[in-house]
Amino acid sequence: MPLQRPGGAGFGVTAQMITLIAGVSLNCVTFQFQAMNIGIPKEIKSGENRVSCTPAGVRHLVSSGHHVVVEAGAGINSGFGDEKYRRAGAVIAPSAKKVWESELVVKVKEPLAQEYGFFRRNLTLFTFLHLAGEPDLAAELIETGVTAIAYETVQENGRLPLLAPMSEIAGKMSVMMGGFYLSRHQGGEGKLLGGVPGVLPCRVVIFGGGSAGMHAAKVAAGLGADVTVLEVSQDRMRFLESALPPQVHTLYSTEQHVEEQLETVDLLIGAVLVPGATAPKILKKEMLRTMKTGAVFVDISIDQGGCAETSRPTTHENPVFMEDNVLHYCVANMPSAYPQTSTEALTGVTLAYIRRIADFGLESAMVMMPGLSMGLNIWNGAVTHEALARSLGKPYLENPFI
Repeated sequence: MPLQRPGGAGFGVTAQMITLIAGVSLNCVTFQFQAMNIGIPKEIKSGENRVSCTPAGVRHLVSSGHHVVVEAGAGINSGFGDEKYRRAGAVIAPSAKKVWESELVVKVKEPLAQEYGFFRRNLTLFTFLHLAGEPDLAAELIETGVTAIAYETVQENGRLPLLAPMSEIAGKMSVMMGGFYLSRHQGGEGKLLGGVPGVLPCRVVIFGGGSAGMHAAKVAAGLGADVTVLEVSQDRMRFLESALPPQVHTLYSTEQHVEEQLETVDLLIGAVLVPGATAPKILKKEMLRTMKTGAVFVDISIDQGGCAETSRPTTHENPVFMEDNVLHYCVANMPSAYPQTSTEALTGVTLAYIRRIADFGLESAMVMMPGLSMGLNIWNGAVTHEALARSLGKPYLENPFI
């Protein structure tokens, strides 16, 4: 019996073609292409300059038979004016309303309260959601029946392919921003990350050795800093030791080791991630009192609630605050500072998933790309990601596509 898209037709491509494009044989299932309406709204989060798809990505979707609506001005801050989208085949909508009427809405950041009115049961939303840190948004998505797929929980072979490029950018940025705020004029202790001959370099400590942490360590080491990465996975620590410069050291993450490192750290970077779940609070409030006056803490984990008890989201307009003499940088959309790079990198990894959803419908796309099914956070008014359900204290509906 054919799989059915809600309100749509059966799917019908040969099993040989499915094998070629999905890498698996699905002899009992047929798929049929059906054009889809895809909406690309303008991001309204404070300081958010990215757009979810480049004109080149739009051209790819339109040439495949899909209808793409782009909100006027959506790509301007990323260097992509409306005319580029028109030439790519998109329809430019003067307001968000027309865009949100699409079957599939593709965004960069989570919707804000003023966008909740666009939610409806036959809408599929594909974006960064970070719902563990956004319980009100999660409740609204559940109530309205939106199908919500989160970039940050899509997995392939144990990797997070849609999160990776943004993590790399945030990791590199964390050292750049940390070094900037270490200057005395910005409230820091007045030390140069790499030091100079005859003067010791700064000590950089990183919580987490994933993609963000690794790239932070690489940049910090490249600037001459002394770097320590705290990690819990022995395999990951072995990899980091072999992949990173010799001035990068790894240390098993325990509360005692954290406390010992904080006494001498100049730049502390939080890069902890539990996919779909709230970030663990590694940095306790009382620990801050052991840190040096003017030390800087950059919390990349802030999208998932932050890995410090003192963290709270900030914006690019007001990026820092002081807590117990430690400067906190907790911008929740760090890569937006470099929107052209970020937009092109994001489109490069999301486009194949968007195309598959658009070509065959969500259910069939998840059968064809099992990693996509891991991104399904909310479906039919229920939470379908176990770690997210625990973080939100919501009932968990077993994901039917895994």
